[in-house]
Amino acid sequence: MGEWMKKNREMTMTIICAIFLIIAFIFEMNEDNFISPFLYIIGAIIGGWESGKNVYKDLFHKHKVNVDLLMVLAAIGAAFIGEFREGAMLIFIFSLAESLEDMAMARTSDSITKLMNLTPDVARRYTDNGEIEEVPTKELKIGDRLQIRKGESVPIDGELLSDFATMDEAVITGEPLPVTKQNGEEIVGGTINTDNAFDMKVTVENEDTLFSKVIRMVDEAQNTPSRTNSYIKKIENTYVKMVLVIVPLFILLMPFLLGWTWHQSFYRGMVLLTVASPCALVASASTANLSAISRSSKNGILFKGGDVIEKSSDIDCIVFDKTGTLTEGRPEVTESYHVSGANKEIINAIVKTAESSSTHPIATALINYLDDQPTTHLESLNDVTGKGFEVVKDNDNWRIGNEKFTVDVNDSLSPEEHQMIQKWKGEGKTVIFVTKNHEFQACFGLADKIKPDSEKTIKALHNYGIRTVMLTGDQKKTAQYIANQLGIDEVEADLLPNDKADIIRDYETTHNIVAMVGDGINDAPALAVADIGLALGSGTDVAMETSDIVLMKDDLYQIPFSVGLAEKTKKIVLQNIIFSLAVIIFLVIANVFQLINLPLGVVGHEGSTILVILNGLRMLRYKE
Repeated sequence: MGEWMKKNREMTMTIICAIFLIIAFIFEMNEDNFISPFLYIIGAIIGGWESGKNVYKDLFHKHKVNVDLLMVLAAIGAAFIGEFREGAMLIFIFSLAESLEDMAMARTSDSITKLMNLTPDVARRYTDNGEIEEVPTKELKIGDRLQIRKGESVPIDGELLSDFATMDEAVITGEPLPVTKQNGEEIVGGTINTDNAFDMKVTVENEDTLFSKVIRMVDEAQNTPSRTNSYIKKIENTYVKMVLVIVPLFILLMPFLLGWTWHQSFYRGMVLLTVASPCALVASASTANLSAISRSSKNGILFKGGDVIEKSSDIDCIVFDKTGTLTEGRPEVTESYHVSGANKEIINAIVKTAESSSTHPIATALINYLDDQPTTHLESLNDVTGKGFEVVKDNDNWRIGNEKFTVDVNDSLSPEEHQMIQKWKGEGKTVIFVTKNHEFQACFGLADKIKPDSEKTIKALHNYGIRTVMLTGDQKKTAQYIANQLGIDEVEADLLPNDKADIIRDYETTHNIVAMVGDGINDAPALAVADIGLALGSGTDVAMETSDIVLMKDDLYQIPFSVGLAEKTKKIVLQNIIFSLAVIIFLVIANVFQLINLPLGVVGHEGSTILVILNGLRMLRYKE
C-alpha cells in the first residue's frame, strides 16, 4: 500500500481530499457551519497542492500562465463568495481528472519500461584468475569476458567466444525460431540463450548497445511533439490570458446586460473561468501521439517523434529499394535443366566442385542447391574472372558460366532449349550454362526471390491510395518482371545510389509526402532526401541515423501497419479537437443561460478531458 501511495502521490492526495470533503459534508448536514468551511478549505489545499505548485513554477519561474491557474482562481473565487463546498468540489474533481490523466499517460511509457527490462541488471564476468563474479551491467567495459547461462538474457552487445550458441532473437527480429551463432559472430543484448552456457566478449559500452539506442529513440520520440500538439501548446498561454481578461469583463458587464446581481455575476464568472479552460484541447493530440508511439514500438516500429507520425498520415507515394527490401537480397537456384542423355550426377558434381572454390553469391547459390551432391576430382580448374570456370575432367573440357563464355563457342542449343532460356531471362533470372567440349549439357536459373510479404504489402498500400515505385541498380528486364509480379506502379532501373536520391527529389515535386524504404546502408542518401525515410532491418547505426522510422523486424507489412496507425492517430486527434471545442462552447452557452452550476461545469469540463484522454489511449490497442 505504501509503495502504491508513493508511486501514485497525486491520486493519494486526491483521495485524502475526498475524505475531508465527505467529513465536511457530514458536518454541514448537521448544520455545523463553523467547522465545515475549514474542512473544505483543508481538503481543497491538499487536493490542489500539485496544481498550486505548477501555477507557482510557471508563473514565477517561466513567466507564463497555464490551465491550472484558471482552476485555482475559480476555487478561490468560489470561497470568496462563501461557496466553500463548490470550490472544494471543483478542486477535487479537477485533481481527480489530473490524477487519472497522469495514470493514463503512464501507460504510454510502458514500452520504454518493457524494453529496459529485457536486459538484466547483473552480468556474470570472469575475473583475471578465471573465477566468475556478478557485477552490475552498467559497470561492464569493452573487452570484459562474460558467461551467459542457459535461459538467461544477454546483458550487453558482444562477440561470441565459444564455438557456437543458440539464440532466441525474437525480441529483435520477431522470428520465433532460434538462430545458431558461430564463434566470432555478434551477440545482441536482450536476446536469450536457449542452449548450453557460452562465453562472450563485450564489444561496446553500455550506452552504445542496440537496446540503449532503441530506448533513447523511443524516449526522444515521446518527447518530440507533433506539429498539431506544438501549435496547441503554443496557443495555450495566449488562450489562458484571454480567459483571464474576458472573465472580469463578463462579471462587470452581465449585471447591466442581463440584470444579474453582483453575486450571480461573480459566481457565473467563476463557472466561466472553469468551463472555458482548454484542458481537453491541450490533451487532444499529446495522448493519441504518445499512445501511437508506444503501440508502434511494441510492434518493432520506431517513429522519431509525433511529427513523423503526423507526416506519415499524408504519405501518397512510397519508393522501394529492390534488393534486400522487396526481395531476399541473395540469388537462389529456382530452375535447372539437363540435356536428355547427359550424366546429371557427373554434371552436378563438376559444378559443385568448381563453385566451391569461389565465394561469389552465385557460387553460394549453386552450392546450396547442390547441397546433397558429393564433389569430384578435377584434373584442372581455372577461374576466368567475370565469366566462369574452365575445368578438365577425364580429359574433357568443361565450361561453367555465362552464355558468351560457354554456349556461344558452339551454338548447340535446340529451338526448345533456346525458347526455355529466353523465358527464364524474361522472368529476370540469371542463367548459368554448362558445356562439355563446347556442347551444351545443362543450365541453372537463378533469381533473387521475392519476399513472401512483398505482394501483400504493395496491395495494402494501394488500398490506402498510395502510389508505389521501385528503384534498383539491377537491369530493366529483371526489375520490370518483379514489379509486374508485385503490382508496383513505376520502375526505375540501372541506377546508382545518388541517382535514387535525385529521382526522389523529382517525386517530391509532384507528390505531397514521399517515403523511401531501404536497408539503411547503401540507400542512406535516398533515405535522407525523402520526406520520410523507413529503414528496414534490425536497427543498424546508419538506419537509425538517416531514417525517420526504423522497422526493427525484417517484415515489410510493418509499412502499411505504420501508415494505418498514422492515419488512425490523425483521425483521433481531429475527433478530440472538435469534441473539446464543442464541449467548451456548449458549457459557456449553458453558463450564460444559468443551466449549470460550478460542480456541473467542472464535471463537464473535466469529463471531456478524461474522454479525450481515453479516446487517445485507444491507439495503445490499435490493430490494422
